[in-house]
Parts: sequence; C-alpha cells; structure tokens
Amino acid sequence: MENQRKLLKNRGICVVIPVYNNERTIQDVVKRSLENCSDVIVVNDGSTDSTGVILRGISDITLVEYPENKGKGYALKCGFRKALELGFSYAITLDGDGQHFPEDIAKFLNVNIKHPGAIIVGHRNLDGVERRKGSGFANKFANFWFTVQTFKRLDTQSGFRLYPIKKIHGLNILSARYEAELELLVLSSWHGVDIFAVPINVAYPEDRVSHFRPGRDFMRISVLNTILCIVGLVYALPIGILRFLFKYLKTFYAVFVFIVCSVVFITPGVWLYVKIGKMTEKKQLGLHKFIQNVAKFIMIWHGVPGAKFSRKIHEKADLDTPKVIICNHQSVFDAVCQLTFSPKIIFLTNNRVWNNPFYGFVIRNAEYYPVTDGIDKLIPELQDLVKRGYSIAVYPEGTRSTDCKIGRFHQGAFYIAKQLGVDILPMCLYGTGKVLPKNAWLLSKSPVYLEVSEPFSRERLDEIGDELQQASFMRKKIREKYSEISNRVEQNV
Repeated sequence: MENQRKLLKNRGICVVIPVYNNERTIQDVVKRSLENCSDVIVVNDGSTDSTGVILRGISDITLVEYPENKGKGYALKCGFRKALELGFSYAITLDGDGQHFPEDIAKFLNVNIKHPGAIIVGHRNLDGVERRKGSGFANKFANFWFTVQTFKRLDTQSGFRLYPIKKIHGLNILSARYEAELELLVLSSWHGVDIFAVPINVAYPEDRVSHFRPGRDFMRISVLNTILCIVGLVYALPIGILRFLFKYLKTFYAVFVFIVCSVVFITPGVWLYVKIGKMTEKKQLGLHKFIQNVAKFIMIWHGVPGAKFSRKIHEKADLDTPKVIICNHQSVFDAVCQLTFSPKIIFLTNNRVWNNPFYGFVIRNAEYYPVTDGIDKLIPELQDLVKRGYSIAVYPEGTRSTDCKIGRFHQGAFYIAKQLGVDILPMCLYGTGKVLPKNAWLLSKSPVYLEVSEPFSRERLDEIGDELQQASFMRKKIREKYSEISNRVEQNV
C-alpha cells in the first residue's frame, strides 16, 4: 500500500471528496481514502449536520469549506482549484456517502499509467443492487444522451472518476449542481480528451443519505442535454470531424516528407557521395555526420508532428569514447532520437531494415550490420569500428514493445561489450511508442524524451555478474528510470 501511495504522489494524483451532510459515513470514507492515497482534499459543501466538526478533527486532510450549500458542481470546482493550487495534475473524485470503495483507487492508478492524460470513469457493477427508480431512470436517460452527444457509451452518473485537472474543459462554466459531472464529460470529450472506463464496486445501504432530487434534478439534466445537443450539432460535430481529418493529414504529411526526403534527397545524395571518389575514413565520418543531421532535422529542427522532443545527457556520459549503448525499444523513431547525440553511433539491425527500399542503401553504407548471421561473426567488424571511435547501439529487447512496457533483456549486448572490452551506456526513451506504436500507422500526440544515464565500466559490470545477471540488472535500472520519467512527464500530458 505504501508503494501505491508513493506512486500516486509521484504522478501528481490526489483524492477530492465533495461532501454534504454525510456525518454517518464521511469519517470512514476519509480514513480508507487516506490508507490508499496520502493526499486527500475534502470539500465541505455547506453541511448543516456534524460533518464539518468531524472533518476538522482529521489532521491529515486538506479541508475546503464554506457555510452555504452550493451543489456538487461547485464543490468539485473548489476541490479542483485547490488541487491545482497545491501542484497536483490529477484528481480522483469519490462520494462521501459510502457508496464507493476507496480500495478501488488502485484501479484508477493502473489505467492512468496506461492512458495518461485521460479521464477515467468508474463503471459501477449494479447487478443485484437496489436503487431508487428515479435515480435509475435518470442514469439511463443521461447515458443515452451522452452517447448521442459524443458517440461513446459510459456510466455518466458514476461519481468515482479520475480527472486530468490541467486539461479538463468547462471548469469555469461548470454547472453548480448534480448535472455538472455529465457536463464535464461531454465538454472534455468534445475537446479531444480520451475517456476510459474501469469496473468498480458500489454499495447502496438502506440508510444512505442521497441528495438526488428526482423531479428537479431530472429537469436540470433535461435542460442541459437539450443545450448540449444543440451545441454539439453546431460546434462539437464539426470540430470532431476536423480533428479526425487532421490526424490523417498529419500522418500523410509525415509519410510524404519521409518518402520525398528518402527517395529524392537522402538516398540519391548518399549514392553520389559514396560513388564519387574513394571512401576514406574522413569521408566515412562525413557520411555519419550527414545521418546525424538528418536525425536532428527529423526530431529537432523540423519535428515529428505531435511529438515534442527533449533530451538530457548525464555529465559523465562521454559519447566520444566507444561504448555499447543499450536502450528500451518502442518505435521506428527510436534510433533517430539516439542519433541526435552523436555521429559515431552504429546500430545493429535486422534484415528488414537492411533491405529497406527507401533507406536500405544508406544503412548498408553507414556500416550498420544485421545480426541475422550471429553475433560472433560480427565481432571483427565491431572491433574495427571501436578502434575508429564508434559506439555500438543494441536494443536488448530484440523487438519493439507493443505497449511501451520494457520486455526481457537478451544477453547479446552484454556479450558484445565484454568481447570488445568497452563500457555499457544505458539510455531510456519515453514517448515514441505513444506517437507511433508498433503495428499502428496513424501518428498520435505525445512528448518524446530521451535520457542518457551514467555509463557502467567493465569493473562495475563484472561486479554485477555474468551477462545474464547484467541483462537482468540493466532491465531493472531502465524500468526504474522509465517509471521516473513517465511519472514526471505524464503530469503535464
């Protein structure tokens, strides 16, 4: 549980509990929430019972309160603003009447790690649960119109949610009462915020205090849905179509630039460069500098659409000294990101890359070698490259990850480092697998970040153990670094 609390804090996630006259349940809800998350904000929405006294007696929470009841929408707005003021990026909301289980916070955390920047809504398991008829009808009514307005199916009346509070839309114009949660979902969906559901359990005890007023709240929801449907037709639908088309155009543009640059400029230019005159060591280095400049053009000067690239290098990571470079592998952009650091990086590839019709000629003449025939046959060529000052880049996973999770590391990179007598330089890459995942062809939006860590000397590697132990150790280190980077970067996604 302590690891969960630490991870929630590292990702900038707090809990916000709006409460109004729930004196019988609020202390238990807050206590269990604190057991699952160390940062809990409770908004006392003008309670007239002993709720305020109970909350003021709990020292580990941040309490926001005001004397007059203004509705759940207003309470959520106050809670979100306090969370932003305290530096949080996400807020998990749950009700103070005891219907939600704070133990389910872990489910929201898991989905947040997989889908940062998304709204996550708890899908209630209502099988066998008795509810007021008016509440059940209002729930189905709201769900139906939400589907009409957004083309998505969701349990819109579930108050157990995770919000990316830095990017939710409609906060300033949020309705004050019960219908505010529906409004937040619709407006955020219209502005391109992803919404995911996670199954949760609920409890509706007979003595539960409910502030849902069937007649008045149903009327307010009806009025809101009428307004949203009109706005959806004249504003949201055109914006959605344009966003959909822009995603395709962005991908088409990137592919077009790649093909034109490869076919018209890069490959013909390299062919002329190689064929005219003798290939000397100085000329070979010139080719590698050209490839590095192409990488800089793609990632830094021009940029991949939707990918804001940044990088960091450890002060002891001397790339002028030959090393074996290892990195997690997510996307076809990975090597391009790494090449921005130095022209003296040689990649080990596969036959598909080696024979690529667009850039295969460049790969072959840049001394990138396929590993199909086995590592031992490559050692003499790699030794020559090391003598000339080049580092060897290897992806220990062997293949791109489909979900950005770091897979098992093979021993090949560590065997090569031992045979060549060089250090290991770890790199950790975030975001390329989100911009263009394996088996996908449409570009998505995500920050891309590459961090170069401190190198591991031969002495340190030998202390770790054999190649298998080194592979396991390095995988653990890069996983820890990836978690640290994702926690930091995804607070602003």
